[in-house]
Amino acid sequence: MLRLASVDPDSLDARRLVAQLDAALAAITGDSGASSFDPQDCRGTGAVFVIAYDTQGAAVGCGALRPLEDGVGEIKRMYAHPGSGAGAAILAELERLAAGYGYGALWLSTRRVNLRAVGFYDRHGYAEVSPYGRYAGRAVSICLGKTFIRCAS
Repeated sequence: MLRLASVDPDSLDARRLVAQLDAALAAITGDSGASSFDPQDCRGTGAVFVIAYDTQGAAVGCGALRPLEDGVGEIKRMYAHPGSGAGAAILAELERLAAGYGYGALWLSTRRVNLRAVGFYDRHGYAEVSPYGRYAGRAVSICLGKTFIRCAS
């Protein structure tokens, strides 16, 4: 059983996990992706940094959500220790929080060469969307998104 917690993106566990992600991405893609993440983006309205903890209390995965544009949130810094099951749990939590924040869609970008990530998001209902922001015109990137049905209250 995993425990999910919203934490400060500069906490020790968050920094450790992001460093592990940076190393994994550098090995897969040749670029850590660190330049596309600012911890400040995970603070404030409509933003969060989530960590998954295993039954022993070890941090085994993380993910961030930040506002991107009206009605759209962006997923950043998703990472899970292989085999931990944390990736799916974190993504589900980010989606739950996004719906609570009123987002109608979530977008993200990853490198096309990162087949594991692309497959993970595909299995969770994410499909290719038009490149946005800093990813427009970058053939190495693939932008993915998922739309949510918002209920009228």
